Amino acid sequence: MPDMDKPIFFLVAQERSLLDALNDDLSQRFGNDCRIVCEQTPAEGLAALKALAAESRPVALLIADQRMPSMTGVDFLVQAHALVPSAKRILLVERDYTQANPSVPAMTLGQIDYHLVKPWVPEQGLYPAVSEFLAAWAASREPSFKMFRIVGTSQSARAHQIRDLLARLGMPYGFYDADSETGRQLLGEAGQDGGRLPVVVRHDGRILVEPSDAEVIEAFGGGTKLGTEVYDLAIIGAGPAGLTAAVYAASEGLSTVVLEKNVSGGQAGTSSRIRNFPGFTWGIGGHDLAYRACEQAWLFGANLVFAQQATHLRVNGAHHLIRVADGQEVTARAVILATGVSWRRLGIPRLEALIGAGVFYGAAGSEAQAMQGQHVCIVGAGNSAGQAATHLAKYAESVTMLVRSDSLAPSMSEYLIKELGQIPNVTVRPYVEVTDGMGNGRLEEITIRDRATGTTERLPTSALFVLIGADPHTDWLDGCVERDQQGYILTGTDLIRDGKLPKGWPLSRPPFHLETSLPGVFTAGDVRYGSVKRVASAVGEGAVAVQLLQRYLAEPAGAGNPE
Repeated sequence: MPDMDKPIFFLVAQERSLLDALNDDLSQRFGNDCRIVCEQTPAEGLAALKALAAESRPVALLIADQRMPSMTGVDFLVQAHALVPSAKRILLVERDYTQANPSVPAMTLGQIDYHLVKPWVPEQGLYPAVSEFLAAWAASREPSFKMFRIVGTSQSARAHQIRDLLARLGMPYGFYDADSETGRQLLGEAGQDGGRLPVVVRHDGRILVEPSDAEVIEAFGGGTKLGTEVYDLAIIGAGPAGLTAAVYAASEGLSTVVLEKNVSGGQAGTSSRIRNFPGFTWGIGGHDLAYRACEQAWLFGANLVFAQQATHLRVNGAHHLIRVADGQEVTARAVILATGVSWRRLGIPRLEALIGAGVFYGAAGSEAQAMQGQHVCIVGAGNSAGQAATHLAKYAESVTMLVRSDSLAPSMSEYLIKELGQIPNVTVRPYVEVTDGMGNGRLEEITIRDRATGTTERLPTSALFVLIGADPHTDWLDGCVERDQQGYILTGTDLIRDGKLPKGWPLSRPPFHLETSLPGVFTAGDVRYGSVKRVASAVGEGAVAVQLLQRYLAEPAGAGNPE
């Protein structure tokens, strides 16, 4: 590959010895495949980047030292991002556990992508990290190979759904308008006249016309068949809790089937980066986490079935029968309900594109410390929004609550309203709604509309926390297991009222910790009443549920596992 076409590592550090050491170490491992450019001042660096951008050179990694006299590394990377937006931004910081790490707020606000610590050990702290950064950059580029090519119209809702499905599956694809030259050519090669769209062409020439989700999933090798055996365990939902349960159950020899109405990952699978999951220094994409868990469960022998929505659950003796939307049924000795929840979204495209880069759904607690000195906004008027405001106010310079109704009174506890009134840097804006937002790679401002007058206002903000609730989607379990008023599934001690077991409970023992009001049916993850709503917690519950259901399966007939 000519040097001009190689990915570029762009290094900026004022300290010459640091710059030389980094250059030498990176050249030793990556010098044959990448081009390394060094600049000693931010001004020289920005000028060089401008020239590279003008020539469309592939700048892959920007590595800047935080401690530079004329400009901090964060400020340099913010300005550099405008010149080479596809490059991954890495901040070089000191290893000092007594000082706040500037990487934390910078990553939260979408100003950087990763960090590196100095001094480093090349084989341990530098090379594996840079390899990961380079792989992330390569994955973000337009793929040269396309597994699928979709022909449709830009206004087609179904074409959009297929594109979203393939994106969540991590399948490289191309979309071509049916009226474009390429689109007409693909239709001709497929023997289609364009009367039925969308048309999906697999890389080997297989043609799918107006395909269902199941047909698309089967086209890349995914499973959609239930099987006829009696499983030890059926898991409903392939988010973090369900996939963890599948890994543990299958690894311990239980025959396991996972039913998922869409594709794996659940709510977490839509997250571009989960930063607070243990063991992943710079976070992990929700899709990557789901993909790895799916592969792990599959290798242990679990049957993963996608595009199959559970619609009914009933008991027949010692067996539990789950019916799916097309009328088929799967039979299992025990069940784990891990269907998760869906955060209620604003549905504003430009804000949805900035999730994780200043826009957060239900994440105020974990991101609060990164808001030091920032102006932040909260959408919501319930207790969770009020509690988030009191917590964020300890760190942020200002907190603005955006409320659709004319006051907080209808939806928030009185004590919390009084507490908010005593916090000087919290402002409540009633009768407004968010209509838009914008920012270059990170949130910079939102647009709000006064619902009484219709006037709009642009509001500068570094972060937007959306706390307007979540939906558990458990209506299909009505009359089967006990739920609270919002639809969250009750388990364990939450089922016992006034010392009495739940109505209709047939066993002498009380329900296990994660067991529902139906013996042998367990719940894990966000859909459970009182759950923590964090990925790590869902993973833990998935593992614990398997341990508990094994106790259920080991119970003698007539005690907990009737024949």
